[in-house]
Amino acid sequence: MTTDRPSLRLGTRASELAMTQSGMIADRLRTECGVDVELVTISTEGDRSSAPLASMGGQGVFVAALREALVRGDVDFAVHSLKDLPTTPDPRLTVAAIPRREDPRDVLVARDGLTLGELPHGSRIGTGSPRREAQLNALGLGVEVVAIRGNVGTRIGKIAAGDVDGVLLARAGLLRLDRADEATEVIDPLQMLPAPGQGALACECRVDDDATTRLLARLDDSDTRAAVTAERSLLATLEAGCSAPVGALAEIADGDHGDELWLRAVVGDVSGSPTIRLSATGLPSEAAAVGERLAVEMLAEGADALVAAAL
Repeated sequence: MTTDRPSLRLGTRASELAMTQSGMIADRLRTECGVDVELVTISTEGDRSSAPLASMGGQGVFVAALREALVRGDVDFAVHSLKDLPTTPDPRLTVAAIPRREDPRDVLVARDGLTLGELPHGSRIGTGSPRREAQLNALGLGVEVVAIRGNVGTRIGKIAAGDVDGVLLARAGLLRLDRADEATEVIDPLQMLPAPGQGALACECRVDDDATTRLLARLDDSDTRAAVTAERSLLATLEAGCSAPVGALAEIADGDHGDELWLRAVVGDVSGSPTIRLSATGLPSEAAAVGERLAVEMLAEGADALVAAAL
C-alpha cells in the first residue's frame, strides 16, 4: 500500500541500541505502510559527554538535538526511548505513535551466572540510575553500587574486566539487541519497578506535518499508550526527572466491567530508606488522571522531600 508520503527521513542516535530500535520502526513502515525510510544519525549531548546523566539534567540529554533536527526539517520524524523524553510536551512536536511495548522489567547481568540473592556480601553492582540504586539498596543485600555509564556492551564488558560483579540493565534493550540470554536474572517488579516508560518507543514528528502524523499513527498501540501515559503523568506531577529515584509500572488487565489500568509506583532515597510504595487503579481512558492521583497521594506521604533530595 502506498501513501501520500513515499519516503521519510528518520532521525536517530548513532548508538547500536538506538539504531536497532529505529531500524525496527523503519522496517515496520516499509512492510506495513509501503514507504521508504532513510535513517539519519544525529549526535546528542548525552552521546558526547561521559558525565553522569543526573548531573547533565537527566531527561532530555538524548532528545534535544533530535528535536531541533526535526524542527529545522532535517528529518521527518525521530524515534526515542520513551523514558528519555521530558514529560513537558514540546508544542512544536507530537508523539504520533507509541508502538507495542517491549518487556519493561530490569535485569541483572552478573559474573558466574549469579542472581541478586546469590551475590556475596560486598559485591559491586554497576548502574547509572538513581532509581535502580535506591531500590537495590532497599533490598538490604549488602552490595555496593558503582556508578557507570556507556552502551550495553560497555557496561557488560565491565564484568569481564573485573570492575564490577554485575550490572543492572533494561531487559528491553537486551531483547532488541538479541542479547537477552546474557541476563542472569529478570528482576520481579515487586523488587524493582522500572523507569516510567521503560521498554516503550516514541515516534515524534512535527505537529503541523499531518501526512507523517497519520502514517505513524498506524503503529500506535492503545494499551501501551495508556500505560505509559499513566506512568509519565505520575512523573510529571511529582516534578521529577530521571535524576530522581522514581519507578512506575502500569498494566492493562481484565476487570469486572472491562479493561482496567493498574499503576504501581515507588519513590525512594538512594540510600534505600525511606521508600514510598503505592498503587492505584482506574480506566485506561483516564490514564493521565490515574497517574496524577497516585502522585498526589505519594506527595502527601512525603515524596516531595525525597524528590527534592535527589535534585
